[in-house]
Amino acid sequence: MTSSPPFLGFSDHLSGSRTPRAVIYGAGHGSTYPGKDSSGHALAADAIRAASQDDVTLVEHWDFDLSGPLFDGKRVSCVDGGDIPTILHDNIGNRAQIEEKTRQVLALSAIPILLGGDCSVTIPFLAGFANHGPVWILQIDAHIDWRDEVNGERHGYSSPMRRASEMPHVAGMVQVGLRSVGSARLSDIEAARRYGSHFVTAREIHAQGVEAALRHIPEGAQVVVTLDCDCLDPSVMPGVAARTPGGLTYTQVIDLISGLGRRARIAGFDLVELYPPADIDGLSALTASRLVVNVIGTIVRQG
Repeated sequence: MTSSPPFLGFSDHLSGSRTPRAVIYGAGHGSTYPGKDSSGHALAADAIRAASQDDVTLVEHWDFDLSGPLFDGKRVSCVDGGDIPTILHDNIGNRAQIEEKTRQVLALSAIPILLGGDCSVTIPFLAGFANHGPVWILQIDAHIDWRDEVNGERHGYSSPMRRASEMPHVAGMVQVGLRSVGSARLSDIEAARRYGSHFVTAREIHAQGVEAALRHIPEGAQVVVTLDCDCLDPSVMPGVAARTPGGLTYTQVIDLISGLGRRARIAGFDLVELYPPADIDGLSALTASRLVVNVIGTIVRQG
């Protein structure tokens, strides 16, 4: 259940008349650190849904980001499955629910699209692909998220890529948009490099274009994309907990998504770390909504 209408007016249940190409669902809480409150991030999924409502009547119209209508004239659909009933600080229970929901969507031969929540929800989301590997990860983020633990919690928002590196079904990862300073220490950088992660900074994307990241992904690979909203510059995405100048532009991010769809295959997508209390005039939610539209359009076009 959600407090907002479904994303872009999509059906909230499966229909026999159209094949569901993707299923959207939200998860407000993942593994929250002791003494922290993730309730602000839990508002994100409904903020994104609300921002999409102005375009409900335009779904069949020409979208210049996609060079055609969203569903490209195909008899496919996208379903908004609502929100997983996560509970603040029920870390183990939240992870179990997110992983199980992801497995259920994959069992439908549909592509899961998860709206967080902070990026701790990414860990069980990726775990849900255990029977669908090997997968690569394209992380679009200002930070590498490679801490082993914080305050005794190993599944919090600073650790998703470290935990992903331990999953047997994850074949490799590319981390793009990196800039400034975050939770990573020298030992975390060294651990990520030993694993073989490919770092691509925001400055490299600005100088060389999105190919600087896409070239590291094997052609034809199955790729799960995890997009932390702070990957974008705060001029277009102010609604994040850690604003950092020098981020990616909206156009660079949708070029990454569309380029990935041509080079490989998007097997799953999550969008995390939108923080509505810090948003300005709904700009971040609108940008996030358009990013989800571009992901759906790319998924439709990859067959």
